[in-house]
Amino acid sequence: MNTEIVLPLEKMTVAEKLEVIDTVWEDLRKNAEAIPTPDWHRQILESRRKAFERGEIGYTDWEDAKAEIRRRVS
Repeated sequence: MNTEIVLPLEKMTVAEKLEVIDTVWEDLRKNAEAIPTPDWHRQILESRRKAFERGEIGYTDWEDAKAEIRRRVS
């Protein structure tokens, strides 16, 4: 299925663009197991998991991260 979706990107605000991205991610998440993970990505995730377990890095809740991004670009 090659349905072309045309968005008026040049007319959209940053907040509107982020909302589109958020909507697409939410839809992809519904079938996350169907999305292949490349080896390089697995390696990065494993490296970050180990750094987290060693206490070298922390994390931010996704909703908090999105709110912070929106605050910065508004």
